[in-house]
Amino acid sequence: MNDDILQDTISGPETSPFLQLDREHWAALASSRDLDLTEETLADIRALGDPIDLDQVRQVYLPLTELINLHITNTAQLYQETNRYLDAGAGPTPFIIGVAGSVAVGKSTTSRLLRELLEQCHPGARVDLVTTDGFLYPNAILERLGLMDNKGFPESYDQLALLRFITAVKSGQSVVEAPVYSHLTYDIVAGETIEVRRPDVLILEGLNVLQPARPRANGAVGLAVSDFFDFSVYVDAPDDAVKRWFLERFRSLRRSAFTDPDSYFLRFSRIPEDEALAIASQIWDTINGPNLVQNIKPTRGRARCVIGKGDDHVIDWVRIRKV
Repeated sequence: MNDDILQDTISGPETSPFLQLDREHWAALASSRDLDLTEETLADIRALGDPIDLDQVRQVYLPLTELINLHITNTAQLYQETNRYLDAGAGPTPFIIGVAGSVAVGKSTTSRLLRELLEQCHPGARVDLVTTDGFLYPNAILERLGLMDNKGFPESYDQLALLRFITAVKSGQSVVEAPVYSHLTYDIVAGETIEVRRPDVLILEGLNVLQPARPRANGAVGLAVSDFFDFSVYVDAPDDAVKRWFLERFRSLRRSAFTDPDSYFLRFSRIPEDEALAIASQIWDTINGPNLVQNIKPTRGRARCVIGKGDDHVIDWVRIRKV
């Protein structure tokens, strides 16, 4: 286990709170279970530029799903026993999974795969997926606050609204609404919401979902979104690889979604590719890269599980928090 992997935890493997397993060891954990997933379904799940195949799903995500199922089962049992002891009579609350990681690292694929596999494990159960993009401030507010160049940084989110949302879901409210974000227009869709109706499992995906609570002006520290998680996953990869994936995805979008007349990024489809990619590289170097280094990567040590990718997008190892 190298020092870079441990820089956000403790000084060395002998004192690390994590157990790290290589791909071969991890794959053997679920070798007796069949994967009920077709290539067509995986194609719908797979994010743009992510080359994940059925073998990688079987070897990595199947064991991860089984581990999460252990947590779901035992968390529910502990909850029932606690209520019985307290004679509280409270009903079950949703099991919440946080998925974090950089832009372009593959956390959307991870989130959608977990939803699909958990639904297969629990027929009839409601597994919802919500991204924190909907809790970004609208562009008009970001512009007024001078934060457009910090979009994706923690301060660009309506943290109070996000905290209210996750609190309401975890407390078992029958219907909780979340705002909707459009990647086409690069903004919040005014007046549009999605409804979360008391799911059995909620997956919350976002860049900064593992951020600890920030001190208030008076010095007090409140709750963080991650305080409500029952399990969390951080998708990790070398910084230079993530930048390359970002640029590859940008190139693909420039030839597809960016050509839509309603796209916020339409201008990038109308200029020479080398010029567009130079701008995209600058965006990474001034926004996404610094956000990763300053805000996102420092939270990986707070995850229950870290998935480590190599330069080729293939998952090489998995580490699990043991304490």
